[in-house]
Amino acid sequence: MKTIQQLLLDVSTGALSVEEALLRLKMQPFEDLDFAKIDHHRAVRQGVPEVIYGAGKTTEQIVRIAQSMRSAGQESVLITRLSAEKAKTVGHALPLHYNEMGRIGLVGTASTPSAPGTIVVATGGTSDMPVAEEAAFTAEALGNHVTRLYDVGVAGLHRLLSHLDTIMSARVIIALAGMEGALASVIGGLVDCPVIAVPTSVGYGAAFGGVSALLSMLNSCASGVSVVNIDNGFGAGYLASQINHMGVPA
Repeated sequence: MKTIQQLLLDVSTGALSVEEALLRLKMQPFEDLDFAKIDHHRAVRQGVPEVIYGAGKTTEQIVRIAQSMRSAGQESVLITRLSAEKAKTVGHALPLHYNEMGRIGLVGTASTPSAPGTIVVATGGTSDMPVAEEAAFTAEALGNHVTRLYDVGVAGLHRLLSHLDTIMSARVIIALAGMEGALASVIGGLVDCPVIAVPTSVGYGAAFGGVSALLSMLNSCASGVSVVNIDNGFGAGYLASQINHMGVPA
């Protein structure tokens, strides 16, 4: 986005002709690397640049995509589902900040918090933390204040109730749980802000890899609860950031 703003500024000052600027814009929408087509205009359209999904890509592919994005003016690049082994190699080639628990990394630096509200990330249990860290890291990378509340599930409800001031003052809450997925409904019945429910694949056989929690969250009787896919911490963090930035000038 900054590259396009500079392009327009150069045109306005006469440093660049309209024809030259038009040619550069035609070249910029995407870059074809054969194995990937990098969408350099996504930040212009959506406010957030393309994010690299690391699973299934080779380390070399991840590095080349990130290098392409940085060459086009993108200061930071988010990489999800990045294994520790791949992160080690990527870190040798690029300035990578890696969250091993969340299997997520950021090339460059996170955005300075640009929204006044706080996103609370709450989990039913400690086993939900890998997905929670993906959500929290994503939200922080996109310029949000994040508060983590881990292991506050319904098996010991007093643990959640001891943090009522925190959850009731949140702008958005991400509630992650496996098993029966009850945490989202409980939180949804206590707060006046949007609750993003994330079913996790934690649980014994009848949990069906998170399907049980997914169905429970979809059937929540608490108003204001929305649901993302199983283990989709990134999607929850991204959506929470969009909600938190509503009304904030671009």
